Amino acid sequence: MNFEIKAFDSLSLLEFHDLVALRIQVFVIEQNCPYQDLDGKDKKSFHVIGRDKNDEIKATARILPAGISYPEVAIGRVVVDPSERGTGVGHSLMNTCMEFIKNQFGAVAVRISAQKHLEKFYNQHQFISTGKEYLEDGIPHVEMLYLPKN
Repeated sequence: MNFEIKAFDSLSLLEFHDLVALRIQVFVIEQNCPYQDLDGKDKKSFHVIGRDKNDEIKATARILPAGISYPEVAIGRVVVDPSERGTGVGHSLMNTCMEFIKNQFGAVAVRISAQKHLEKFYNQHQFISTGKEYLEDGIPHVEMLYLPKN
């Protein structure tokens, strides 16, 4: 899996189409969760794109600078194509996100809104629960925070 990171205005129309199509495939269709995917935040985000050997987008996430979703930098819309699950692509995606954040923003706190069933996955990337659990679009979520080691 090859990863690259682009600001919104650097994405081609085809890339944006394909990353949104993957998000809809998983979040709307697979999880049976109608929600407003295009929320205006993509335009202010950096987009992490994972492509397979056939150049197809199989993983994506967006990195939001501080002040857009939370006071901290945030990672959202983390998604891996069902065909790639269990292969380590999700961990590679998160490692890519965290490395970019460190290089772009420094050693900063990062906040995420994680689906509750993925809490242990994010624990492996040093995210800890803030204790705030809630339903988002009918799916249990937990707010999690990464605090850099000084």
